[in-house]
Parts: sequence; structure tokens; C-alpha cells
Amino acid sequence: MTCTQALLSLLLISPCTDSGSPSIDLDIAEALASPLRTEADRVRDPMRKPDQVLAFFEIKPGMRVLDLFSGGGYYTEILSRTVGAGGSVVSHNNLAYIDYAKDEIASRYADNRLPNVEQLLTEANDLQLATASFDAVLAILTWHDFYYGDASFGWPDVNESTLVNTLCKAMKPGAVLGIIDHAAVAGADPRQAGHELHRVDPQRIKDDLAGSCFELVAEAQFLRNPEDQLGKAAMDPAVRGKTDRVIYKYRRT
Repeated sequence: MTCTQALLSLLLISPCTDSGSPSIDLDIAEALASPLRTEADRVRDPMRKPDQVLAFFEIKPGMRVLDLFSGGGYYTEILSRTVGAGGSVVSHNNLAYIDYAKDEIASRYADNRLPNVEQLLTEANDLQLATASFDAVLAILTWHDFYYGDASFGWPDVNESTLVNTLCKAMKPGAVLGIIDHAAVAGADPRQAGHELHRVDPQRIKDDLAGSCFELVAEAQFLRNPEDQLGKAAMDPAVRGKTDRVIYKYRRT
């Protein structure tokens, strides 16, 4: 058995409910097993569980997917390899993210490594997307960024309702909006939690999407951590990679 075959056999796990670990499609397993992925990305896999994430969010070959606030592109690359040549990925960033992750971004897209990926640079409030053009949108560890708002860092405030409306128009009926974020304590001020802790009260996410075109259809538990006390910044070495993370699957009605 080759190394790739061994990895595939480990990733093809048994089906179970949405509250647990979803079954992994072969296309996702093959994307993760690609020898073209970097070692730095592979090191992140156990903490992020991308096999379960993409299966839960129903990512398939041929899809067009938006990776909202994609940062250095860890998920963009896995999405690119999963949707394949028949699909495409829009990797969105704003100016602050581009500067923060410039080295990783430069290597990620060097020499046309990901030919089915389009890089989109724009502030969230200025985001313009073709109507009914996406099969899925992923906002992974980014919802708190809507409340980050720091002019000194070049991060303008985000109008959450405008962004939600933009996504509504850009997604096809039935498309999945997948959200993962670091949990803050219930009732936490979104601006303070977003700016100081890089976290968000899970109820705030639900409130932002209430009354929109999106329906919450499932919540997964495989990134939850009840031992996380929620008071440390998500990037604090004591909790980094081990935060309590909520996973919501919304569907465009």
C-alpha cells in the first residue's frame, strides 16, 4: 500500500449524524492526500479537521465556492483540489489580510499552482459578486472579523447586514453557507470579543443571519472543546488550535 492509499483509507470513515463526524468523500480524501500540499498545511490538519469540515459543508467536484476572508489560503487550496478542474474557487481577502499573510499568499499562488482559483481583493463592504453564481460560501474563523474594526490596522468596520445580503444574492438556491468560528462567552460584546479575543458569541452569528435568506440546517460538534474557558485570545499559545469552535451549516432558501 502506498502512502497516499494509506491516507485515503484513514480518511474514508464511517457515516454518522451531523452532530458527529460526517462521512468523507473520496474527492476530499484525495485532495488532502495530494503530494503538492505543503508540509506546513499538513501540520494544521489534525487541529482543523478539514476532511470532516468539507464533508459537513457538502463540498463536491464541479462546484464554484467562495472562501470569504481566506487569509493565507489553507482552505482555498483544499477547496481547489476538491472541486477539481471542473470547479472553481474565489479566494477573497481585504487589504489588511493581504498584508498580514503576504508571504504565505505569495507561495500559495506562485507559478499558477492553483489554476482554478481566482484571487479577489476587496473590502467586505465593497464586495461585488455575480448573482446566483456560488454553490457554497465558507466563512472559516472569520465571522468575528466582521467586528474587528481597527483603522490603525487598515481594517474598516463591516456592515454585517449588507454583507449577508450580498451573499444572499450571490448564492444559488440550496447553496451552503458554512461557518466556523472561535466561541466567546454568551452575551460578549461583539466588538470587544472580535477585536481583543478574535472570538464571537455563537448567538451573534445566529442573530446576524436571522430573517435573511439563510436557514440553519445543521450544527456539528467535532471542533467543540468544553475545556476552553473562552477568555483567552484565540491566538494565545495556551489555546491556539484548541479553542471551542462552533460549526454551523446554513442553506440558501
